[in-house]
Amino acid sequence: MQQSKNHGFDLEDRTLNFAKNIRTLATQAKKKFEIIEDLKQLLRSSGSVAANYIEANESASKKDFVYRIKICRKEVKESRLWLTLLVLESKTLKENQNSLLKEARELELIFGAILRNST
Repeated sequence: MQQSKNHGFDLEDRTLNFAKNIRTLATQAKKKFEIIEDLKQLLRSSGSVAANYIEANESASKKDFVYRIKICRKEVKESRLWLTLLVLESKTLKENQNSLLKEARELELIFGAILRNST
């Protein structure tokens, strides 16, 4: 059930790149006490988007596929929350943060569309 191939792009790669780009941002951010937990949560949720999309593609049933896509959408929404809460001081990091927020929103819309088309 590789939804991504039907849509003309590889969503598995896109979710993996989202998680990688989050990790790059986290590596570059100053590890101030007030953002450490937000960064940890962001790292977990962004990785979960990619992992659950892989699971969705390997699902044995439509019910499991829909369940995993719902988790993807939930985790990408959570990633947006943690990204929004981060207070970054560098202009470059803020630009990267905005780019990642945009990507998270696009992924959320994609997963929503997949859910609408799968039910």
